[in-house]
Amino acid sequence: MTDLSSVLSRADQNLDASVERLFELVRIKSISTDPAFKAYCREAAEWLATDLKALGFEASVRDTTGHPMVVGHHPGPSPDAPHVLFYGHYDVQPVDPIELWEDGPFDPRIKDLGNGRKIITGRGSSDDKGQLLTFVEACRAYKDVHGKLPVRVTVLFEGEEESGSPSLKPFLEANAAELKADCALVCDTGMWDADTPAITASLRGLVGEEIIVTAANRDLHSGMYGGAAANPIQILSKVLAGLHDETGRVTVEGFYDGVEETPANIKAAWESLTAGRNDFLGEVGLSELAGERDRSLLELLWARPTCEINGISGGYAGQGFKTVIASKASAKVSFRLVGNQDPEKIRENFRAYVTSKIPADCSVEFLQHGGSPAIQLAYDSPVLTKAKDALSDEWPKPALVIGIGGSIPIVGDFQNMLGMESLLVGFGLSDDRVHSPNEKYDLKSFHKGIRSWARIMAALAG
Repeated sequence: MTDLSSVLSRADQNLDASVERLFELVRIKSISTDPAFKAYCREAAEWLATDLKALGFEASVRDTTGHPMVVGHHPGPSPDAPHVLFYGHYDVQPVDPIELWEDGPFDPRIKDLGNGRKIITGRGSSDDKGQLLTFVEACRAYKDVHGKLPVRVTVLFEGEEESGSPSLKPFLEANAAELKADCALVCDTGMWDADTPAITASLRGLVGEEIIVTAANRDLHSGMYGGAAANPIQILSKVLAGLHDETGRVTVEGFYDGVEETPANIKAAWESLTAGRNDFLGEVGLSELAGERDRSLLELLWARPTCEINGISGGYAGQGFKTVIASKASAKVSFRLVGNQDPEKIRENFRAYVTSKIPADCSVEFLQHGGSPAIQLAYDSPVLTKAKDALSDEWPKPALVIGIGGSIPIVGDFQNMLGMESLLVGFGLSDDRVHSPNEKYDLKSFHKGIRSWARIMAALAG
């Protein structure tokens, strides 16, 4: 047997004990959003630090202004071995509505669904306790067999991911030198399907803006002023309608600066995933793609920037009818960014576009609602290539390189604050019911997730 095969065999032998450790962690009610569970969050942090110490990590619980962080360090086979930072979170979402749970949310168990499928139930079983323990258990298998790890490892487990991570940036700033590694490993994503692993190579960034257009100094009677006075709802409607041209492209100046075309081989792989399928839009009662013309579904979701109008308000919207010209109208607009688009430049150009459309005797006010750049791991990155091959060796189908239409702020923080690329590999499934009653994690995901991280660590070690 090779060194790696011995580790994989040990992971198989350890599975029952690994599941029991996950059960212990799931039983801890570490709900970060509710102050009533503060002590449980500390208990979960202490549990993880103790477990890491048992594996030979130099681990500690670090206080913050909120819930504590857990930091651990383990040497590699040599001082110049590759160094990875593994990130996960031990906090969980509230369990309401409790009456919809089939079993106690903090009473984990294994259920047999038939056809060889078994699941681990409980809040946090997938998001993110089960996911983070796949890596810890892979380290355990390595230590059991070889007494060492193939790479240098730092772990960072936080307790506020489900409540906005208010302590995370200050913690990264204060401990940047300690936490910096060659790359970050993030296990808070999912598989393409139950047999197909996935590496997330791109995350869209975000710019949020609120526009408030003011015309008259008070609401006006439409019979007395209609046709003569500026109507801010009409003004705002024209502004919003002009944000896209007839092909679906965004009209803001310089919007596509920094947007690169997805490599042809990647686009072809994405198109093959949805060939003959129309269930994505069909599930929500739609049938035709919106957005830019001549772009595939997954390209629109993962690799193209967007401008979306998220809300409009103004005038009278109550029961009945009121003939009024409102003095104010507002809208909330968000931009999803890709590639190297500059959030602040887009915000600046968007405001210039809106301002240019406002009549001279009216005014516009802008409220900022956050902004972050997109994340893009090079498709030919050696780290991505090694992980892709390692995952393909473990699972029935080859690993895919995918994107996520949303944002994961920690990935941007690792890149911007610590100068690290992140490798996002997760083993969750679309039916894991994260944030909902009856959350679960497939036993296969947990087991093969452990084996997958063992393979990835071996691949990164070279």
